[in-house]
Amino acid sequence: MFYKKLDNKLVNCSLCGHRCSNIACSKRGLCGVRENIDGKLYSLVYGRLVARSVDPIEKKPLFHFLPGSLSYSIATVGCNFRCDNCQNFDISQLPKDRGLIVGTETSPKQVVLAAKRNNCQSIAYTYSEPTIFFEYALDVAKLAKQEGLKNVFVTNGYITEEPLRTISPYLDAANIDLKSYNDDFYKKICGARLKPVLDSIKLFKKLKIWVELTTLIIPSLNDSTEELHDLAVFIKEEIGEDTPWHLSAFHPMYNLPNLPRTPVSTIRNARQIGLEEGLKYVYEGNVMGEPGENTYCPKCKKAVIQRSGYLIKENKLKNSKCGYCGKTIEGVFK
Repeated sequence: MFYKKLDNKLVNCSLCGHRCSNIACSKRGLCGVRENIDGKLYSLVYGRLVARSVDPIEKKPLFHFLPGSLSYSIATVGCNFRCDNCQNFDISQLPKDRGLIVGTETSPKQVVLAAKRNNCQSIAYTYSEPTIFFEYALDVAKLAKQEGLKNVFVTNGYITEEPLRTISPYLDAANIDLKSYNDDFYKKICGARLKPVLDSIKLFKKLKIWVELTTLIIPSLNDSTEELHDLAVFIKEEIGEDTPWHLSAFHPMYNLPNLPRTPVSTIRNARQIGLEEGLKYVYEGNVMGEPGENTYCPKCKKAVIQRSGYLIKENKLKNSKCGYCGKTIEGVFK
């Protein structure tokens, strides 16, 4: 889907923000999993699962979407980014680093049946980038919807408008990485650009898909006070003050093994910046035991959901309202 045939059997792909052009026969797009075969663009990963797991929805992370529920999580190999900090590089970069397409043939029906068998309320398209296995995700999502399941994207936000509008009737929530507010960061660290991500986040919101954002704070790369303020202002003014913002600590890996871990103090400071800029729900991630894992009522400031990692210790929500003062807590709780 979402490609155009050109002369001499060349093709242009418009699935993601790279908009790969003039892909020749036997060549692939930047994602490494969409190949021009005799003038037609094919997905090489349809139905080829390389990862599947039953996860708490909080792992995505989604804190305001069916908290305490399970999500059947699936992935194929491949990604349209090449992030130096990727924690799943062994599957996301496999087609580009080693030219390999691997995975177990699994039909959309089998995915949905497995989700229901494991008492999951949703299916999460995650671990790698769901945009690059769009056709498979779309078919699974349609069937899941028919069976009463929700659908969740965990994404870098590089999908273009037409495919996002196409899948939006079946997509209920998304956690989108807002990796930086600096275009140079996206170019150098991710091999992408910032603007398509910002545009995509706005469109997710406009299409009434529940949105939560995640920023992995990497020491010396995107941890300046100025940039954190810019991120918080963008979220409040363009997406909404009720948008949950997850601030995660970086652990050295992949192409950034020599950088230090993110200090807890940096995560705490970033959360404070988000709150001071007027965001209602700002969370600390990858730092277990911190009070910033909890959901606090914006009005009475009491913890309505207390967490430890992915575990909910106490939930004081009543009909989507604070159990102490009655204020509505934004999200999808039923």
